[in-house]
Amino acid sequence: MSKRPTPCIVTSEEALRQEEIIKQLRNDNDLIKARTGKQKYYYISTFGCQMNAHDSEKLEGMLEQIGYMKAEEEEKADFIIYNTCCVRENAEQKVYGKLGYLKHLKDKNEDLIIAMCGCMMQQEEVLNTIRTKYKHVDIIFGTFNLYKMPELLQTYLETKRTVIDIWKEHKEIVEDLPSIRKHKFKASVNIMYGCNNFCTYCIVPYVRGRERSRKPEDILKEIEDLVADGVKEIMLLGQNVNSYGKTLEDKVTFAQLIRKVNEIEGLKRIRFMTSHPKDLSDELIEAMRDCDKVCKSLHLPFQAGSTKILKAMNRRYTKEQYLDLAKKIQREIPNIALTTDIIVGFPGETEEDFEDTLDIVRQVQFSGAYTFIYSKRTGTPAAVMEEQVPEEVSSRRFNKLQEVLRPIITEKSQALHGKTLEILVEDLSKNDEKLLTGRTESGHLVHFEGDSSLIGEFINVEITEAKTYYLIGQRV
Repeated sequence: MSKRPTPCIVTSEEALRQEEIIKQLRNDNDLIKARTGKQKYYYISTFGCQMNAHDSEKLEGMLEQIGYMKAEEEEKADFIIYNTCCVRENAEQKVYGKLGYLKHLKDKNEDLIIAMCGCMMQQEEVLNTIRTKYKHVDIIFGTFNLYKMPELLQTYLETKRTVIDIWKEHKEIVEDLPSIRKHKFKASVNIMYGCNNFCTYCIVPYVRGRERSRKPEDILKEIEDLVADGVKEIMLLGQNVNSYGKTLEDKVTFAQLIRKVNEIEGLKRIRFMTSHPKDLSDELIEAMRDCDKVCKSLHLPFQAGSTKILKAMNRRYTKEQYLDLAKKIQREIPNIALTTDIIVGFPGETEEDFEDTLDIVRQVQFSGAYTFIYSKRTGTPAAVMEEQVPEEVSSRRFNKLQEVLRPIITEKSQALHGKTLEILVEDLSKNDEKLLTGRTESGHLVHFEGDSSLIGEFINVEITEAKTYYLIGQRV
């Protein structure tokens, strides 16, 4: 058996090559703009998780260096990228629906460039569908070669032929990519890529590859540079951050990394996701407890309450082990806000199994939960399992889960009524421009009256009203 090559971190040669291509494209765009007076615009639509959102920030950074400006809608764009997700079927269907609309736009503007990237592109059946049914897509690339986007764009512009560049596995990690952050005051930082867990319902390991960790010195430098640029809150990202460091030659645990990040001067808050219960260590709990910048909130998906179903999911922990872990965390870090993911209707789930799920919800008392009806993903072991649960049964159980969750989450919110909490002001309210929104250390969303000059600042707010999924307050 051949030894699997260890992914290398590329910080010079490949990054410099793409940088040169960016300069060439920028020069071409500047010449076109000087001749025609026309500014080129891009539009990126992002589907899926925070990893995809962070990837889109890198795409934005490269496109703006090339000379494109951001368009607020597809109709005004010269270059459209869909960064796709394949975790749930409805996300894929949304993409296909939008591709039909883009055909209409391309018919009106033959110079429009359409690109597809992300997790969907790593699936052979999706790639074949786009090749045959959506021939107006010009550039297709996957999750492993995001940094090559300038080169792929250049190739398309030179040939005017469809460019497809899909890698079956990761070859290298390219550092120092430009990035456009949505917020100046907070940012996400990838600490690792890929996943080794192979939960039977999940397509992620097949489309994002095996785990590979970035070197701690690269992560710390990136965070230090972000803090110097005004960032106050960092979200450390990985499919399973608890596995961080296992692929490094010089082993560093996630807990050790957290402590190093906590020492960075000027940084105010540290968040991270996602944590897998199977390897959340006592060392990490202690680091969360001891590090003053680590937010007292934790997203800890349990997915299903039944040990039988957990085994079928390949989650590698039991109901009892999850409950013991949750109680240990709550004991060591009082008032921590625990949130979770829950799947209803996994193949083979009985009423008794579902009651185990409700039992965990009642015992742990989560502050929030992302809940899903099981979605069959082609290419995963669960897709061909027997005893697929009928849709009407899954829907009934899903509604029952909401009935149990909602009063618990409401009670958790109401416990904050009358308290004064520090929040990071993030934005204007989408529904009322007189209101600002921000988040507490625990992750609760707070609306309050205030001036937009407060965005990006930490302020104290007294909670005057508690709704189920958000709080209302007034500045102190």
